[in-house]
Amino acid sequence: MLTVPALPPLDVPGPWRTTVESWTRFAGRLRLRGSDGTEAVVGLERCAVGRLREAYPVGARDVELLVDSGTPEVLRSLLHAVRAADPDCRRVVHAVPEGDRTSVQAAEAVGFRYAVDVDLQDQQLSLLVAEPDWLTATDMDLDRVPGS
Repeated sequence: MLTVPALPPLDVPGPWRTTVESWTRFAGRLRLRGSDGTEAVVGLERCAVGRLREAYPVGARDVELLVDSGTPEVLRSLLHAVRAADPDCRRVVHAVPEGDRTSVQAAEAVGFRYAVDVDLQDQQLSLLVAEPDWLTATDMDLDRVPGS
């Protein structure tokens, strides 16, 4: 069983005025208001205790972004906020309806990559992930065993 750490408070960068609508140990809901009048309601949840807990091999620190407006600006700001608040987070996940090319492209524009399609009880989703460089760095010397 995973020991899941609490979701840390976020300081969302950029032109956003942030209001916390709810916050618990593993999930939060924020309202972002931009200086240009844009508004987005976003949720964050530790994947290990949320709806994705059995959808893929989750890590204890993985965070899902539940965004009603998947604009690149909102996703970029949230991604930076999660990484700053939890530098040990291995995976930030953004789930979109399977086949929603517009949402996939918006997420890819800010550094997410398509990972897998999953079936939940009531919906089919495409999972996009953003992982830090320290996790995805690959030693291309395939003739050497790492650590030897």
